[in-house]
Amino acid sequence: MDYYSSHISKLIEQLSRLPGIGAKSAQRLAFHIINMPKEQVEQLSNAMTGAKENVRYCKECFTLTDQELCPICANAKRNHKQIMVVENTRDLAAYEKTGKFEGVYHVLHGAISPMLGIGPNDIRLKELMHRLQEDVDEVIIATNSSLEGETTAMYISKLIKPTGIKVSRIASGVPVGGDLEYIDEVTLLRALEGRVEL
Repeated sequence: MDYYSSHISKLIEQLSRLPGIGAKSAQRLAFHIINMPKEQVEQLSNAMTGAKENVRYCKECFTLTDQELCPICANAKRNHKQIMVVENTRDLAAYEKTGKFEGVYHVLHGAISPMLGIGPNDIRLKELMHRLQEDVDEVIIATNSSLEGETTAMYISKLIKPTGIKVSRIASGVPVGGDLEYIDEVTLLRALEGRVEL
């Protein structure tokens, strides 16, 4: 039995298709949108349509941008000889928030996962190898420490090492504020292997 009119039900159904939005959240968002002033709803609608129509991949690093080059690749002050390889644009944003990395990025848009049928040709590896034909000193592999991320890191490392370009992997291990007793063995081992001298 439908509790709402078809327009409300349709809005709730569309919102519930978004990742991380369940039925209750979709219902809450739908009623919030309905109660918003018409101008705000139009601004929200225009922002979504504008993003869909204008956002594309940066021709250099393949992050999402509305220009030919993203602001990072277009910045001459960045170290273009140091490339950090990440799985997605959200990972790039996380590193940018630290304000400490001065190089550039390469976004793979995924990770190698034979179980899901995702191979090396399904992510942006060819484009990375093409970029390495330019003057590059170091590739930092910053894929997740999941099985897929580790597989991707190993594959990239094997591809790049013969070129003579330095390849490094981000350290992973104990999170700040984490209690050792609650952390799994693999994470503890990675923390031990990635230790630095004090």
